[in-house]
Amino acid sequence: MAGQFHRVIPEGEDRERLTCADCGFINYENPKIVTGAVVVEGGRVLLCRRAIPPRAGFWTLPAGFMELGETVAEGAAREAFEEARARLAIEGILAVYSIARIGQVQIIFRASLAEPGIAPGPESLETRFFAWEEIPWAEIAFPSVHWALHHWHATRHAPLGAPATNPPEDQRGMTPLPGAATSL
Repeated sequence: MAGQFHRVIPEGEDRERLTCADCGFINYENPKIVTGAVVVEGGRVLLCRRAIPPRAGFWTLPAGFMELGETVAEGAAREAFEEARARLAIEGILAVYSIARIGQVQIIFRASLAEPGIAPGPESLETRFFAWEEIPWAEIAFPSVHWALHHWHATRHAPLGAPATNPPEDQRGMTPLPGAATSL
């Protein structure tokens, strides 16, 4: 029979943890890592219209959760292929965002296509390259997509430097997009 888990502050810890009352096993719950890329070809940015929740129908960067056994860059490349059938040439890290309200760390790369062609994968309704002035800002799925796109635009002609982080007004990633209280 499996033990019963309760939230308690285990000895030597400083916060509540899910702990087995029978054997004392502590189930540490840690943030998830999301990896993705701002993919640019000819000055245009690749966006994917989400086919799945959360925020189905809204536009996002090709990105998703890392899998065990892969590097952050491998995860970004896999996600770009899964969502947009895009093969990436990764240039380097563009940004690292902390989204405390949902327990995520997002690592976003700057990239281009390693070979021509994009198409929707099973998690995307549509994939498309947008010129800056064409980006459908009111239909962007997540705050961090706004942040990454703006950081890319501000630094697009410069060599990669230190990665961007959360904007000063949202250091902990706590503010959802207006009208999207359930957005991630």
